Amino acid sequence: MEAVAEGLWRLADYHEKQGELGKAIKCLEAICQSPVSFFPVLEVKTRLRIATLLLTYSHNVNHAKSHLERSQLLLKSIPSCFELKCRAYSLLSQCYHLVGAIPPQKQLLYKGLDLTNSAGHELSVKLWSCNFNSQLANALIIEGDYQNSISALESGYVFSAEICYPELQMFFATSILHVHLMQWYDDNSVEQAVNKCDEVWESMEPEKRQQCVGLLFYNELLHIFYRLRICDYKNAAQHLDKLDAAMKADLQQTQYIEDLTKEMNALNQSLSRSDLHYKDRLALTGKHAQLQEQLRSITRPTSMSKESLEPGHFGNVRRTSRDKLELAPYPIDGEWLPKSAVYALVDLMVVIFSRPKGLFKECSKRILSGMLTIQEELVKLGIADGVREVSLQHSAIWMAGVYLMLIMQLLENKVAIELTRSEFVEAQEALVQMKNWFLRFPTILQACESMIEMLRGQYAHYVGCYHEATFHYIEAAKLTESKSIQAMCQVYAAVSYICIGDAESSTLALDLIGPVYSMMDSFVGVREKTSVLFAYGLLLMKQHDLQEARNRLAKGLQLTHNHLGNLQLVAQYLTILGSLALALHDTVQAREILRSSLTLAKKLYDIPTQIWVLSVLTTLYQELGEKGNEMENAEYQCKKADDLQRRLVDAHSSIHHIELIDKVRLEIQQLKGVDIKRAGSISLGVDLDIPGSIGASVSTSSLKLMDIDSGRRGKRKI
Repeated sequence: MEAVAEGLWRLADYHEKQGELGKAIKCLEAICQSPVSFFPVLEVKTRLRIATLLLTYSHNVNHAKSHLERSQLLLKSIPSCFELKCRAYSLLSQCYHLVGAIPPQKQLLYKGLDLTNSAGHELSVKLWSCNFNSQLANALIIEGDYQNSISALESGYVFSAEICYPELQMFFATSILHVHLMQWYDDNSVEQAVNKCDEVWESMEPEKRQQCVGLLFYNELLHIFYRLRICDYKNAAQHLDKLDAAMKADLQQTQYIEDLTKEMNALNQSLSRSDLHYKDRLALTGKHAQLQEQLRSITRPTSMSKESLEPGHFGNVRRTSRDKLELAPYPIDGEWLPKSAVYALVDLMVVIFSRPKGLFKECSKRILSGMLTIQEELVKLGIADGVREVSLQHSAIWMAGVYLMLIMQLLENKVAIELTRSEFVEAQEALVQMKNWFLRFPTILQACESMIEMLRGQYAHYVGCYHEATFHYIEAAKLTESKSIQAMCQVYAAVSYICIGDAESSTLALDLIGPVYSMMDSFVGVREKTSVLFAYGLLLMKQHDLQEARNRLAKGLQLTHNHLGNLQLVAQYLTILGSLALALHDTVQAREILRSSLTLAKKLYDIPTQIWVLSVLTTLYQELGEKGNEMENAEYQCKKADDLQRRLVDAHSSIHHIELIDKVRLEIQQLKGVDIKRAGSISLGVDLDIPGSIGASVSTSSLKLMDIDSGRRGKRKI
């Protein structure tokens, strides 16, 4: 019977290579369904093979799960077979993970760890312990048990250190850092995790580091997330440069491999000709051997490229090693995200760094690049126009969630850029795209509802609809558990209330600013602090407490300049400080500050801020009696005001305007029974708190605020 099984296995291999999955599985299931019994070990191996095919090439998780559960029963009667038992545990755990059955997954992994704990100290035993600890950490994160997740990863780190496996140590060190970033307990713990990653990475030989491309990307991205979180943009930029260079090098190598492969295929076609002359055949054969050697040298397997029973990527055709960014060796054989998702994430990081500096051309290029990459992958997952989450295979939900979250963050940045440039219609279109994605995938994108409401508030504020803006900001705060986002929403709402200008609105603004101001030092980084200082300075200025406003704003400006580098926020700080200097009759400083602000606003194509600065400069020239400068400045201000008015008219007349500013939340129908928490496992995860794109902005409010200040100066002169 063993010969029969061997023949069916070979036939299944043939059908798999031909892409005939159904026939391959039928061959293997013939062994399992045979009226004549095979040895239990042989049947177990066959069922594991079937499960692997199903998980690798299809979304049929339940079918794979049934084969693996049967294998579990068979293995109970077999005293040995450590490797087979571990493989069965690992694959079945992954099936439970895919269907969202976390309690049985954890129970199974604990059994696997019990098995490895009683199996000795061989290398394979330690490696399987690493596998089970890694999967257990993921399962614990889904349940929100971050502390025990870190403990599981630390156990894996210890095992990898015992077998002197630096790549595996790096995998666990980076995973520990990832969990710390998702659940930030305290600054010291996170910093220690960062330092441990640096220590392990530096301990690896340069050649080994060069081979571990997946770990390079993972480590650098996590360092960027950390630096962004603590607002250390200077050091984050170094990691981004390294990451971008690595991505470009990898893309070039991939293209080179594709070119070599095409050339080899062409040679194979020529060599297949029967009428080919002997000398020509000899030359082509030599050329073919050279190309083969070139390909072999580039794609030489590393310690991370060993094939295993575990599918590298569920629900998709197995990808070649050069299409994956593997993080750990067999039997973990994992990848954090597919290469395409990592590339889109690198594009997103470049956008996040470039946007505050006003590098909008580079931003637009990267947003387009990331969007195209993601849309190609979404089509592969069956997400074409009109497809909704109810139509998705359960096993495709997690990967779809990764790409959808990325596309939403790219669109978020596009909205921010277009609003900064006063391209309101383009901002509308991007925001409507976000809304449509959310309405199609409300469960998967549940975490984005707050983001969309915040952006609706930003849009409403920029086009002068301040009452509507306050509504959306307050709704956004209600829709998130993030203290940071709640604080930012309160600050934005306060700025909009200040722009409304009446006494009641000022009181509401103070009610919103006060709590955030009292706790501003408790946040990680300075984003919240710079924003609340900005809003508080505006409020003090309106209340005519000019010196105190100046002190708060000067402090906020210094923090913004030193840590954030957000040119729009700097320009707005400078504009207020310039108008305050003028109100305090410091005309020399006012002129200098306002000119700097105007330069920045022009660089950003920020028309509202330009108009704001120009209005203050006009007042300055009036007070100084510089009639020529006053007329020239007023003329330019009028030109810019006309330009802004035209853009506002276009925005208000658009079919999307009312639906975006309307004081109602989006109406959604969530898909029942989908466990959205799985997207928070060691994956992209919104818990990483990639800083949002929006910076505090007063936009068109400038004219109202300056009118108040100018009125006071007029009374003083009288």
